[in-house]
Amino acid sequence: MKRFALAAFLVGVTLFSVLIAWSGFHDVSAAVLSAGWATAIVVLARAVAIVVEGVAWQMLFPPGQGLGTSICILLRFVREAVNQLLPVAAVGGDVVGARLATFWRTDGALAGATIFADVAIQAGTQFLFAVAGLVILFVLKGDGELVRYAALGLGLGAAGIGAFLFIQGRQGSRWIGGALQHVGGGRDWAGVRLVERLWERLGAVYDRPRQVAGSAFLHLVVWVFGSVEVYVALHAMGYPITVAEAIVIESLGQAVRGAAFAIPGGLGVQEGGYVALCALFGIPPGPALALSLVKRVADLVLGLPFLAVWQVLEGRHALRATPPVPDPAASSFVGRGG
Repeated sequence: MKRFALAAFLVGVTLFSVLIAWSGFHDVSAAVLSAGWATAIVVLARAVAIVVEGVAWQMLFPPGQGLGTSICILLRFVREAVNQLLPVAAVGGDVVGARLATFWRTDGALAGATIFADVAIQAGTQFLFAVAGLVILFVLKGDGELVRYAALGLGLGAAGIGAFLFIQGRQGSRWIGGALQHVGGGRDWAGVRLVERLWERLGAVYDRPRQVAGSAFLHLVVWVFGSVEVYVALHAMGYPITVAEAIVIESLGQAVRGAAFAIPGGLGVQEGGYVALCALFGIPPGPALALSLVKRVADLVLGLPFLAVWQVLEGRHALRATPPVPDPAASSFVGRGG
């Protein structure tokens, strides 16, 4: 697994470097510098989006059994930091988030179930956003080769999301439990019971449709709000695109990046997607790559501090979990007193 992650990272770095060299380092750097004040707005917009995503996650916890809103927001920042900056698959931060949730005495199965549902809702709403972007692209540019490729990609994405949702149902739990029993030689081992508890908790999450719908609405708002980053950054670079064009670039650009989840941070893939999409609206490769780099500035500014927060939380938990070392002097004193 580590070799695969390293190979995926090297592929991303190579693609990123090729795109920068092809577009011209001077053109890209000049476009990034021209963004100026817009970079701060992109960072602020990203922070607001993550806060809303934290609220969307908190809504999935049953009343009185989950984390507070502020803790969910904090852990959501950590989840994003791990996903964006570390060489892990796109769900590595979610695994970390589930573990950190247990530090506040949240049941591990419940924490895992809410994150499982949160990821599914996020993927589903991203798909809807991408479909909206494809429809807008068709209206603006008509039927074209890129539209057809995008439609094919979304069709494959729909199949993947459908499979992910199916796995979360009862039949999916039976399949996974059966597979674990097969691996364990038919024994009733802890892995099977953990799956049963996780899916039981997952069912309880989905049994609250209002909360699930509210969470989905917030995620959809976040996806649309992400278009602000594109709109503001390109305007600052001297390319006054419309709101509709910003939605197309953001929605399909995020879909391209999501499809390359195995490459850490979608490195290189995100950049290639923005180059292709921006070209539809007359934006050269240099500013298109600069747009991606401005977005990565937000990843770094918001991600690095919360990687540190993650380590602090892990360290505090380790200290609490470590039993105190007996003091020999105190032991001998107690012995003499007896």
